[in-house]
Amino acid sequence: MSPGEGTERAPSSAPAGNTSTPGQTVGPFFAFGLPYPGGPELVPPGHPEAVRLHGVVLDGAGDPVPDALLELWQPDPAGRIPREPGSLHRDGYTFTGWGRAGTDNAGRYSFTTLPPAPTEPARAAFFALAVFARGLLDRLFTRVYLPDDEVALAADPLLGGLPEERRRTLVAARDPHGLRFDVVLQGEGETVFLAHRHG
Repeated sequence: MSPGEGTERAPSSAPAGNTSTPGQTVGPFFAFGLPYPGGPELVPPGHPEAVRLHGVVLDGAGDPVPDALLELWQPDPAGRIPREPGSLHRDGYTFTGWGRAGTDNAGRYSFTTLPPAPTEPARAAFFALAVFARGLLDRLFTRVYLPDDEVALAADPLLGGLPEERRRTLVAARDPHGLRFDVVLQGEGETVFLAHRHG
């Protein structure tokens, strides 16, 4: 007999008329089990095509979030979505298109990866980013567009549906260290976050 088979659910003890409320976060406990060696390094730092994607995660008061966790998904430089395993055990040469990085005490994160290419002709290239942090009941999803192709950025359907000041929160900036992308969880300059349909 499988669990629950042949049994009835106990009636709710909640008084009539009361509704459920959301749960509360009890962590964060990200640093105890989710970061792993090589997580932020989709390619070794010495790779000839390596690019650094980095930035800071800020809360609504503009303070750094020292214990956030970010996950990165991306196509490769040919616009192909990688299907290879090995993200949790890097072998030094297989590009899996996925990585995980935690923030440090100043809210900073960093990935070493390859520049993505568009997955469709005449589309803008971007990284997909998920953010986990204290106070969030679920992860947040956003995109990090490359800043180079102004024509593709202007034609992108998602960016085209946003006001100019909101659009800027999804485009990385080039700096001496690579690509800079700050994540603002709420308040002034809040990053645009996307609804994700499961299934």
